Amino acid sequence: MLYQLEMQVALEAVREAAQLCMSVRGASSGLESVEKADASPVTTADFGSQALVCRRLRDAFREDGVIAEESASMLRRAEAAGTRERLLEAVRRHQPRATASDVLGWIDVGTDRGVSSRHWTLDPIDGTKGFIRGGQYVVALALIVEGEVVLGALACPNLALPGMGSPGVIVAAQRGEGAWQYDLQTLESNGRLAVGRSQHAAAMRFCESVESGHSAHDVSARIATDVGIRGNAVRMDSQAKYAAVAAGMADIYLRLPVSDTYVENIWDHAAGCVIVEEAGGRVTDMHGRPLDFSRGAALSRNEGIVASHGPIHDRLIESIRTQV
Repeated sequence: MLYQLEMQVALEAVREAAQLCMSVRGASSGLESVEKADASPVTTADFGSQALVCRRLRDAFREDGVIAEESASMLRRAEAAGTRERLLEAVRRHQPRATASDVLGWIDVGTDRGVSSRHWTLDPIDGTKGFIRGGQYVVALALIVEGEVVLGALACPNLALPGMGSPGVIVAAQRGEGAWQYDLQTLESNGRLAVGRSQHAAAMRFCESVESGHSAHDVSARIATDVGIRGNAVRMDSQAKYAAVAAGMADIYLRLPVSDTYVENIWDHAAGCVIVEEAGGRVTDMHGRPLDFSRGAALSRNEGIVASHGPIHDRLIESIRTQV
């Protein structure tokens, strides 16, 4: 494996971050959140997860850039003293010698926004609203080299894949090496992932975002009806939808833009994209174009997301062309 060390670090990083998220959610103050400038929530767990992952990436791959969702700027304000204290307490369960300065510095390792030949992208909690309500959320990490996603890992504390007795799984993939599932606690491999094999639209299952602000649900429903899908959409937070497609729990994931100006961020799709593709599926934008991860933090050359197990993909793209 060309990126064997990178994969091992990625698996260990998302596992540690997911463990922090679970412990924060179990604490009495774990669900407190603040609102960012875009009106989305951010919690102590978001910041703590980013701090732990970025610490590992900095120590292992000091020359690599990291494009992550959060920054420590709001935590440095005087009114954030309480949040800083809770954050430090959460991080010290994993890094006992950490100082407040250390934690804020680790978070800001992820504030790179430039284009480089090799960098990581991280969503410390993809699906923060799902995390708060007890639904699906993931820690999503991917490595991009020369504009191509070469590996990705999703730690999914609340997801149970087929054959699992209880939730808690990491799904990961390396370009050309397949997609695999691992036990969230032990990192033991639980086998290879493969997309579903259904050839008939009526038997296919599709999923989409819970939040209507992320995807046009009415348009997705029209597309599903047009291609012959009979069942209702399964709404699920986060890139757990990519994991569901990669594991054959769903066959289609549609994320259609809610406005002409809506642009996706790379940390919301990079890991999930490579995992579905390595499991045998396809991921494109709504026009059938490959996702372009060479432009920094935004998927500025793409519009919408279509992920599928493959056989129906071209039919979905054609339906979108006529329906949107």
